Order: sequence, then C-alpha cells, then structure tokens
Amino acid sequence: MRILETLKNIWSIKELRNRILFTLGLLLIYRFGSFVVLPGIDPTKLQSGGGQGLLGLLNAFTGGAFGKAAVCALGIMPYISASIVVQLLGFAVPYFQRLQKLEGEAGRRKLNQITRWLTVAITLVQGGGYLTYITSQSPEAVAMDNIGVFWFSNIIILATGTIFAMWLGEKITDRGIGNGISLLIMIGIIATLPSSLIAEFEFRLTGAGGLVTFVLELAILVVVVAATIMLVQGVRRIPIQFAKRMVGRGSNQLPTAGKRDFIPLKVNAAGVMPIIFAQALMFLPATIAQLLNPDAITGQGSGLLTALNDFTSGPYNLIYFFLVVIFTYVYTALIVDPRQYSEYLKGQNAFIPGIKPGKPTSDFIDSVTTRITLPGSIFLGFVSILPAFAAAFGANISFAMFFGGTSLLIMVGVVLDTLQQVEGHLLMRRYDGLTKAGKLKKKGGMMGIGADL
Repeated sequence: MRILETLKNIWSIKELRNRILFTLGLLLIYRFGSFVVLPGIDPTKLQSGGGQGLLGLLNAFTGGAFGKAAVCALGIMPYISASIVVQLLGFAVPYFQRLQKLEGEAGRRKLNQITRWLTVAITLVQGGGYLTYITSQSPEAVAMDNIGVFWFSNIIILATGTIFAMWLGEKITDRGIGNGISLLIMIGIIATLPSSLIAEFEFRLTGAGGLVTFVLELAILVVVVAATIMLVQGVRRIPIQFAKRMVGRGSNQLPTAGKRDFIPLKVNAAGVMPIIFAQALMFLPATIAQLLNPDAITGQGSGLLTALNDFTSGPYNLIYFFLVVIFTYVYTALIVDPRQYSEYLKGQNAFIPGIKPGKPTSDFIDSVTTRITLPGSIFLGFVSILPAFAAAFGANISFAMFFGGTSLLIMVGVVLDTLQQVEGHLLMRRYDGLTKAGKLKKKGGMMGIGADL
C-alpha cells in the first residue's frame, strides 16, 4: 500500500498537483495535433503508416503523426537538429563560445533565440522533403487541385506544428514537471508501444515461435531495461574530505575531525543527449533521400543511401555506434568542468585525499571522468544498436525498437528525471520519497553539473 500513500502525498501538494495536471494537459494537446491531418490530404489513401526502417523510427518518435500526415508530422526533431548545430558551433565559433560560457543568462537567452530561428529554417526544408515523400508515395492521397497552394500552405502548417510543439515543451519545463522537450519525444514513443506489443503477440501466436518465445522476449526486455537503468544511474564516487576546524574559544578550542563526503561522477554524465544527437544526424540521409531519390528512403533503392535509411543495416549501426561514442565524450566534456569542481572544493575548504588542491585536483577529476566515460560510452553505443539484433532474431520491427536504442534510453532517462523532480517536491515537504531505501540518484553530480535534454 506504500504506492497508494505516495500518490496521496503527491496529490496533497497543491503546487506539485497543479504542475502534473498542467503537464498532462499540454501533452494531451500535443497528442491531439498528431491526429489532425494536413489540408488537402486524404488519410484513407496514404500508402504506408510511416514506412519501414528509418521512417518507421521517425514515425515512432512522432507517435504515428508522420504516417498520418498530421500537422505535427515532423514532431520536435527539427528543434533537436537545430540544438545540435548550435552546440557544435559552440566548439568551433568564438562568438557562440562566448555566448555559452561568458555571458550567462543573457547569452543563454540569445542562444535559445538563435536555436528557434534555426528550427524554423530546418522545418521549412524538412517540410518540403516530407511533402515530396507524400506526393511520390501516395499521389492519390493529394486531394487539392492547386498544387502550389497545397505545397505553400502545408509547409507553413508543418513549420507551425513544430514551433507549437517547441512552445509546449518550453511551457512544460517552466510550469510543469520534467523536461518538456524530452517528455514530448517520450509520449510519442509510448503512444506506439501498445500497438507494437499487440502486433508482436499476434505475430508470435500465429506460429512464429509461439507464446513461449513472446514471454522470453518480454523477459529479455525487462533485463535490458534494468541494465539501461544501471547505466543511467551508475556513478563513480571520488572521496573528499573537509579540513579540520577548531571549535570553541581560547584555551577551550578543540579540533574537529574532517568530515568525509564524495563527488558522484556519473558513468553516463551526458544522459540521453548523445543518442538523441546521433539519431538526429542519422536522419540527414533520410532528408537527402526525400529530396533526391524517394525510393531510397522506402528501401526500394540500392546502395549506401538506402542502407543508411534502414536502422537494421550494418552500415547504419556501425556509424550510429561510433556517433554515440563520440557524442558521449563531446557532451560530457561540455557539461562536466573539472576546474569548476576544483574551485568548489577549494571554496568549501575540502580536498581529495592524496591530491593537491588546484590544477592537480582538476587534472585528477578529468582523468577519472575520461576513464569512466569510455566504458559508459561503449555500453551506451551497444544499447543503441540492440534493436538491430532484436530484428535479426525475428522480432517485429516496431517491437524491436523498444529493446534498446533511442526509444528505450529516452524513456528510461526521462522517466527517471521526472520521478526525481517529483521526489524533490515530496522530500522538500518532509514526505517519504518514491523509493523505500533512499532517494533517487540525481542526474548530475555535485553542484548539479550535468543534465539531460
């Protein structure tokens, strides 16, 4: 009955209750946009429900909106792509470096504004590619005679749908619970889970392995989820000790023993960002294929372009794996600053036993971060390509996506992050947390360093 007591405590906190209801309301509005079809399109004549391969993955991210030709067909992915571009510019362009590191809140607001405008530009391009795909694969679904009006109006509507989704995500972050952009992606993924589960059950029940195989798949899925949670929550603790202090006055002063604590460095400090970044880059071949050769994106073509639009192919998974590893290192270096740790320890009159304060401390933390990021990035890359292995062993494509990859990592990361925020509200008001044996581990380390999308 502990769960009922926890739910009662959550509902009794007015601020938390309002935030949860506000979040659910905006998520419901976003899902409604996944069913409103673009003007001039007959949804009954669409040839595919999102396609196979990479198109099926994109359809899952948008909760089926991509296959329905809905106003939110592009989802929030153009915003993710724009964020990637801005993040990469922060490494190469001094102007963006200054905005990221030196100008504080004003710089962050300006970066957000640049990201929004870049999102509009990317959405306009991707909107044209999406309409090219629709008109080439299902020409009979276009029910508007004036093709010029059809293209112009629907490109604007697709851009508006993405911008509206971005606005919803920002409002959820500000006034709701959890990270809004991540929740929008997660809700789209979860929306496809029931149908995928039913399809896999029917597929196995008709003779392709039987019920025993289906139960075995569910057991393996539970193991994969548990391993993913361990990856997301795993930390390397660096012990620290606070200097001794003198208590009392005059001759009555007595030394106090130095207090011991630790710095929790996450094995996967970058969270779900590397896999989202890598997935967004892997969508680029799909965009190019839409504009140059629509047959490539549907798997009817041949060559490297077709392989890169099939998330079960060898070239796709090889490139995807290395992108995840690289982005894990890049994003960890961006959010974990060893010098900030060193300065914080110095300000708190603390030190790492056996390590001198200052640069030796920052160098030590940097070396530890590098060592633990290597196995973390490799494990993250392996989890990201697990759906290809599941599909190779006969699982239905739509169900195989939940065995790892972007879908599972986003769901686990976002759920844990949201539960952590809920637990923070409970503990702040002296209620028991969500776990019986202690608090959920924070997403970042000491000083709140590190965050997910």
